[in-house]
Amino acid sequence: MRKLIVQQWVTVDNIAAEPDGGLSFVSAEPFSKTNDIAFKNRVMGLIDAVDTLVLGANTYAQSTGWATAEDQGEYGEKLNNLTKFVASSQLEKAPWGDFPAATVTRAPAATIRELKQQGGKDIWLWGSLTLMNSLLESGLVDEVTLLVCPASRGEGRRVFEDRHDLKLVEATSFENGVVVLRYEIKK
Repeated sequence: MRKLIVQQWVTVDNIAAEPDGGLSFVSAEPFSKTNDIAFKNRVMGLIDAVDTLVLGANTYAQSTGWATAEDQGEYGEKLNNLTKFVASSQLEKAPWGDFPAATVTRAPAATIRELKQQGGKDIWLWGSLTLMNSLLESGLVDEVTLLVCPASRGEGRRVFEDRHDLKLVEATSFENGVVVLRYEIKK
């Protein structure tokens, strides 16, 4: 069965979104030419392990530039070519530039259950804290990967809204200061 893997960029004090929704603390873009090669390889490993990207409506609205940016390299090419779903109660369609549009789902938990039963690679939920917490409560999240940036913000939105028991399966630090923490959700 396919797994649902959540990825969140966070600060060392567990902030995943600043009060204005921003992510100014993200210090290492995986497609940067100046990036740590080991970090780039780790991030590329995740994108190679998935074939489906799930976004909430807000993250989708913030991400539409990915479909037109020219400096994304191999990472952007792979991301843009993933099958995409956007959870939204208001959107009718979700275009993605010159790439195949995302499918809009009004019932994300049911969509994820169905996707997990199908063949293919794993499913990647990118950002989308409200959607992530809803899917955690539904028991559909299998793994959470935190990309911990060397910064703190003191206030903002934290990753988890409720209590969850996690099992650490990876802790890797990189020269760029980012630490990747990968957890399985104990069920």
